[in-house]
Formats: sequence, structure tokens, C-alpha cells
Amino acid sequence: MGDKKAKRGLGRGLSALMSDVTEASGTNDVSPKNPDRLVPIEQVEPNPDQPRRLFDQEKLDDLAQSIREKGIIQPLIVRPHPSKQDSFEIVAGERRWRAAQRAQIHEIPVIIRQFDDTETLEIAIIENIQRSDLNPVEEAAGYAQLMQRFGHTQDKLASALGKSRSHIANFVRLLSLPDEVQDLVRKGDLSSGHARALITSEDPVKLAQEIIRKGLSVRETENLVRQTTAPKIEKAPRSDEPASKDADTKLLEGDLTATLGMPVAVKHKPGNSGGVVSISYSDFDQLDDLCRILTSNQMEG
Repeated sequence: MGDKKAKRGLGRGLSALMSDVTEASGTNDVSPKNPDRLVPIEQVEPNPDQPRRLFDQEKLDDLAQSIREKGIIQPLIVRPHPSKQDSFEIVAGERRWRAAQRAQIHEIPVIIRQFDDTETLEIAIIENIQRSDLNPVEEAAGYAQLMQRFGHTQDKLASALGKSRSHIANFVRLLSLPDEVQDLVRKGDLSSGHARALITSEDPVKLAQEIIRKGLSVRETENLVRQTTAPKIEKAPRSDEPASKDADTKLLEGDLTATLGMPVAVKHKPGNSGGVVSISYSDFDQLDDLCRILTSNQMEG
């Protein structure tokens, strides 16, 4: 019962948060939202838990120039500062705040909302996902955080964010790659298509280096992965054991793997409606995460 507030993001909550992000970012072709008030820029501070740490300096300069000429068209969303009187903390719009400082703007327009820490972080993640300059790994991490920390499902995210469920699942799968490969994707040395092709490889780091060295296309990468995957020496399948899994089972395994962030295998028992679902974890931290997910779902029910 005490966990109800942490799970508030589901249902109407997510739609309401998306509405606030849209107001702050101007992602739809609507008239700018009127601010609640203008406040001195020195009374506004960034959220210390903001998940986005890197801001493109050149783009900030361009935004600052636009603000000098036209002002801040879309107000920032802020909340009363949790520990400082007459001050505010940014919920959405830190880029505009930083650019306004460069433009030497003394007052900025804000919309004031009464958000708690959980809602503030959730909106920050959603706002970052909505930005077009995220790299694939940052986008994947945003989806994973919304699912793991706030209990959102892939279907709910797809509906609220205007994405397909397969888009979200494919991006989250990137997080199963080694850190070295994820870093290459962050830097733009590998595309998300290249990275997805490496998920099933036995040595993704080595292959990633080869892909970059040879300048391979995504299709060529897929062929390389197939060629370098060592064939498994298997006994002939028993009459009661299917030779291969059907496409629906493979898709289900992929969705479960993306949702949990851990490899999931589904095995059907021939001639029976039941089967076995196995989840593999790489360390105790992942095991703790799995236990937390299963426990929270049980408590929620």
C-alpha cells in the first residue's frame, strides 16, 4: 500500500506528465503556453538529479542568440525549491535556462507546478527522450528508467510517446551490449542498426572494431555476425522436441529481455500448453533488480 505514490505514473498520470512536457518544450504546433509569472533568473536552479549531463555548447550558443532576438517563447516548468525560500527548481527546460544566462536575460517566464521528487525526475527523463539530439544509448536508457523506476510498460510508453512498441523494445535491447560497444554508439562510431546486429554475436566488441575499421553497412554487419557465430554442435532433436522456436516465441523472448534488461528464454513443452521461462543474470546487482521487479509487481497486485 505504501508504494502507491511511487507507481502514480501509470494511467492518467503519464498522460498528464506528457502534457506538461509538451507545454514546456513546444513539441506540438500550438500557441505558446502563457507563463504563470516572470522570475529573476538567479532565483531558478537546475535539478541536481537531471539525467542529462552533456549540453552541446554550439547549440546552446545558437539558442542564446535566438533568445536575444525573440525572447524565451516557451516558459520553463519549475517547482518551488524543496529547501530554499523564494527560489525555484527546474523541472523541464534547463537548456533554455542555460541559454538565457548566455544571452544575459535577467527574467525568465515560468510555469509553476507542485511536483514531488519522483514526478520531477520522471518529467526530466520524458523531456530528454523527446529531444531529437539524443544518441541511441541515451534514448534506450531513458526508456529503461521509465519502465524500471516508474513501472511503465512498453505499450504505455509507445502510446504516450508516439513510438511503436518495437521501436522501444529495439532500443532497450542495446543496453544488453558491453559498455565498450555502447560507448561507440554514444560517440556515433556505430549506428543503432549496427549495434542491434551485434546483440546476438559472441564477441560484439571485436566485431564492432572490425565494422568501424572496414566501414561495413548494417546489412554487411548482419552477414558478418552470422558468419562468425560458431555453429552449435547439437544432437538431432528428439521427436518430442521442436527443432526451432517459432517467430512468436522469439518475439516474446525479445520483448521480455528488453523489459527486464536480462536474457530470457521461453521453452514450450511439446504437446502441452505449459512450459519453462528462464531468466539469466550476470551478477548479483541484476539478481537484486529482478527480485525488486517481481516483488513490486506482487505488492502492486
